[in-house]
Amino acid sequence: MARHRVAIVWLRRALRLADNPALAFALEEAESVVVAYVPPAAEDPRELGAASRAWRDRSMGALDASLRTRGSRLVVRSGSPLPVLSALAGECGATLVCFDRAYEPDASAADARTGLALDADGILARGFNCALANEPTGPLATGGGPFKVFTPYYSACLRLGGPDAPLPAPERIGSPAAMPESEPIPDAEPHPLGSWWTPGEAGALAAAHRFIAEALGRYPEDRDLPGVVGTSRVSPHLAFGEISPRQLIAMLPAPTGPEAATFVRQLYWREFAYHTLHHFPETPTRPLHARFERMGWAEDPDGFTAWQEGRTGYPIVDAGMRELATTGWMHNRVRMIVASFLTKDLLLPWQDGARHFREHLADADLANNTFGWQWVAGSGADAAPYFRVFNPTLQGKKFDQHGAYVRMWVPELQDMPDAWIHRPWEAPHAVLAAAGVTLGETYPRPIVDHAEARMRALAAYGAIKDGR
Repeated sequence: MARHRVAIVWLRRALRLADNPALAFALEEAESVVVAYVPPAAEDPRELGAASRAWRDRSMGALDASLRTRGSRLVVRSGSPLPVLSALAGECGATLVCFDRAYEPDASAADARTGLALDADGILARGFNCALANEPTGPLATGGGPFKVFTPYYSACLRLGGPDAPLPAPERIGSPAAMPESEPIPDAEPHPLGSWWTPGEAGALAAAHRFIAEALGRYPEDRDLPGVVGTSRVSPHLAFGEISPRQLIAMLPAPTGPEAATFVRQLYWREFAYHTLHHFPETPTRPLHARFERMGWAEDPDGFTAWQEGRTGYPIVDAGMRELATTGWMHNRVRMIVASFLTKDLLLPWQDGARHFREHLADADLANNTFGWQWVAGSGADAAPYFRVFNPTLQGKKFDQHGAYVRMWVPELQDMPDAWIHRPWEAPHAVLAAAGVTLGETYPRPIVDHAEARMRALAAYGAIKDGR
């Protein structure tokens, strides 16, 4: 069969050259390749929040630089995908379009419509899984339905065997004689994440190597401690497809060892989020378990603002929200704590928290963000029991025992002794004075009493559990 003269590789969330099945197929089937990116329109539900846009623009610049070293460059075009791709194909004579599949609600249907329209114009369209170890359609539970509990889902994934070996990055990418013009790559939006992260494929690989060399050996013990660099911190790189799950698994020195197995399990937790979103596409806005539609959420705009700004008076919560605002990321243990505080202590809707995270997280993808919030709220797949209400003081003492995390992000408490740093409102006046803390002035008093808030939450959750 004759090769295509020109292929277009349409990238969405696979901003990398290595282990990119769409790119690899195009290079195999075509004499030359155009790598293109079409930014989502503002009204597109897949449009990114501010932190993600800042990351995306930096990642696009890094991808363009990598392409140029291989004889190509990134072509950026604004507009609706179908007319943009049709125009690009006409300009360079492309007869093949390869793309990485999107898995947000309605995205699969949109991909199918785009593919059919391109096929009707004589352009072969092929989609590829570039984001996950498994397609979100499976595996399926006994009886053929989707899994709603992680452990049996994970076991089913393991029975499928490990993922295929990752594909190498191409050494050369031939460009057509009529290379389409590109819009300028957007200047990255001002955001402090630039001083904390290195977006792009090289940054992703560096982060993965750092984790394996420095943190993997203590990952089971350290991954819940926000005051140490004990996690991989590759979630934004995964979100933008700068590295793939199978690359990460292949990099592990002993993938079935206890430390690596704990990390691999977290990768499959991410897969489970996509599995859930695919089979329950309504979950970004509605609870998976219908009884939670009756939840009697509170109205507390001042409390929500204090939560957003890290002014709740609970140090571990405030540290997490300030880390998010500063770096575009938050430690996973702290994500659970701040989410519990919003939905249980303040009794505010998880959808409000999910929207805030989506705006401010560099790693905010719809599947994981939705899944995490519904898990904490108790309304989602394999959810935390409704009666689990994280005590922010005890969580701080347990996972930030010496206050290193709080001192980093809540500097007004940096001179508080360890014994009081997670409960400054209970500290003797002399201790506060010595630390330079004046409650209500230099640091807020708690905006709610946790014990009272817990009882209110249990009553509200109990009411829907009992059908009242």
